[in-house]
Amino acid sequence: MKIYTKTGDKGETGLYGGTRVSKASARVESYGAIDELNAFLGMAKSRLSDEELNRQLQKIQFDLFTLGSESATPLDKLVLANGRSRLPLTISETEIRMLEEWMDAMDAKLPKLQYFILPGGGEVSSVIHVARTVCRRAERAMVALGEIEEVRPELLKYLNRLSDYLFVLARYTAHLEGEAETYWIPNPKH
Repeated sequence: MKIYTKTGDKGETGLYGGTRVSKASARVESYGAIDELNAFLGMAKSRLSDEELNRQLQKIQFDLFTLGSESATPLDKLVLANGRSRLPLTISETEIRMLEEWMDAMDAKLPKLQYFILPGGGEVSSVIHVARTVCRRAERAMVALGEIEEVRPELLKYLNRLSDYLFVLARYTAHLEGEAETYWIPNPKH
């Protein structure tokens, strides 16, 4: 099977379910940002030596594929004539709770947050901060999609919680590597 189809040569792509849309559509922007986020998480994972954190990121990458496939499926195409979902998996409260549990476990081992933190804290932490900002962009793209088409609320909730998780993970990896956090403390003298 060839990887190229030539069907997108004129700026359109096919959604799951067969609908053709512009590659500049809100839906394509949404799942494109999710795909970019997934790639940054792969980069972060390749630099992490902690087995448990790698396991968490692998699960998140899997869940992002699930979220992306749902994002690529218009809601009117999601349910088949027999009432079953076209997709084998969808994001649920289970995945959202898992992020919260992982965050709580890491946060319990970190110094109390008192100031805003400048992105950085070592190579791994920096890559995770980039992933966090891409996650926020994916969330904004999903909100924009939700303003013109119906989006299940779990998708937005997952992305919102994931960006929080990535913030805590960036702090935690910096902590594990002994990297100091740089705080944003406004100095009125400057």
